[in-house]
Amino acid sequence: MTIGVARLTFRLPGNTSLKGKRKLVKSTIDKVRHKFRISMAEVADQDVLQRSVCGMAVVGNDRRLVNAILDKAIDFIETLNDTEIVDCEIELIAF
Repeated sequence: MTIGVARLTFRLPGNTSLKGKRKLVKSTIDKVRHKFRISMAEVADQDVLQRSVCGMAVVGNDRRLVNAILDKAIDFIETLNDTEIVDCEIELIAF
């Protein structure tokens, strides 16, 4: 069994309110969850207007597949116009 975990830091240019940030982050999370069927949530900096930190997790039995799913999800997020990924960390844990 392999667990893949990614921590993404986003820059949200032009955002001026927490309400706008919540809407943007929720929209991004919903799109990723729907397209890739993976777990994703905002995990830090909830009160910072123009930055968000989200975590993603995937569980599978093939290390390469888990890594590929995380890579594809990150590539998908980069295509979204509302967010900019400024930092990304991926860790694969084998059991």
